[in-house]
Amino acid sequence: MAIEVGSKVQGKVTGITNFGAFVELPDNSTGLVHISEVADNYVKDINDHLKVGEMVEVKVMNVEADGKIGLSIRKAKPQPERPERPERPQRPRNNNNRGGNHRGESRQPVENFEQKMARFLKDSEDRLTTLKRATESKRGGRGAKRS
Repeated sequence: MAIEVGSKVQGKVTGITNFGAFVELPDNSTGLVHISEVADNYVKDINDHLKVGEMVEVKVMNVEADGKIGLSIRKAKPQPERPERPERPQRPRNNNNRGGNHRGESRQPVENFEQKMARFLKDSEDRLTTLKRATESKRGGRGAKRS
């Protein structure tokens, strides 16, 4: 039996590490269940969830060219069905009101690159000036520099 991506199989936990658990599959190959794929909630210690020799159902997530098999326990469990959200009715779009938003307010005009750059430079200079004043007052004021 070849292991195929997406298939669910029973396996036996053969080893536990701090990053996951090794599971022996029916065809005598071994795959890894990463610690993030053990349970739906956060797993601090994998030993709280799995024991060596335990039989678990796993889902094959990937099979790499070098033979490594990625497995998941949490995706092998049946997922609870989510109730479908009812579709909201589409509101008709009013293309006549291009200059404002839905409250009747006017939008800000779009700035080009030069205007944005000029505003950025002005704000930056203002911040530097404020910062210089604050540091000069801590050094004794009046721009006195230590030699």
